[in-house]
Amino acid sequence: MGTRPTRVRGRNKVSSAQLDCATAFQKIARDCVANITAHHGGARAADAEAVHQIRVAITRLRAAVAFFGPIVIDAEWLRLKKEIAWLNVSLGAARDSDVSVEYTRRKRYQTWAEREIGDDLARRRLRDHQRLLISLRSSRFKRLVVAISDWVEGGPWLVRWERRMRHRGAQSLDSYCTRELNRWRKRLIRKGRDLEDHTTSRRHRLRIRSKRFRYMLEALTETVALRGRGELKHLHGPAKRLQRALGDHRDLTRLAGLARSSKGEGGKRKPPPGYGHRKQKLMDDAIEAYRSLKQAGVC
Repeated sequence: MGTRPTRVRGRNKVSSAQLDCATAFQKIARDCVANITAHHGGARAADAEAVHQIRVAITRLRAAVAFFGPIVIDAEWLRLKKEIAWLNVSLGAARDSDVSVEYTRRKRYQTWAEREIGDDLARRRLRDHQRLLISLRSSRFKRLVVAISDWVEGGPWLVRWERRMRHRGAQSLDSYCTRELNRWRKRLIRKGRDLEDHTTSRRHRLRIRSKRFRYMLEALTETVALRGRGELKHLHGPAKRLQRALGDHRDLTRLAGLARSSKGEGGKRKPPPGYGHRKQKLMDDAIEAYRSLKQAGVC
């Protein structure tokens, strides 16, 4: 029936063959909490990579909860989800500012940014990181991290799982993951149809889905070691390319919007150099990645 999920803090040192779904989830979730804690100091110091890594950890955690949803979602998670949404507001704003600043430092955009945006972006980034700092220093943030850890180790979901184990046994981790990965892939393919005609909000949702799919593929090969990296490469590569192309498309669009907001809605503005060509190239890359994922086959 697999290794009994633990209520003791710390990583489980067991082979993937011994894992059941609950223990696999715990391993992935612990890794996420550890990364949030590890990068907390850097994010407070306005380090862009640290902010990014906390965002990644939170997205990985939410992806794992969604993936193992029938097992782990309970009333406590729904409460935690609201608190995570609160934190993500300031994290997301700081991350968006960091990405925009990184764009303006590229040689092809430097002159354009100085002319069209000026100091507005630097002031925006400072404001966003100050707001994030307030969140990261707060008792609310500290309580959230502790609450997530406590929930992972001994939340109501675990009691329910142990009861299920006693009465019906545990489903094989491999069979569960294979079924869910194939279901997530099919949903991505369905949602990605006619990608070029998608609205901004539909592209955003598709990007999030592809990101979560990618992160679960990584977690199942790296954190849980359920499969070898090569076994899922045919899915991971296209999912990663799709997510990145859509993300870069979004970032470039936002960069152009910063010029508009800097000059006011009625002000004359110029888009970033090569804007139209670059946006089309990114969309073409996303469509190609989508086609590769569609042709990749099942797990």
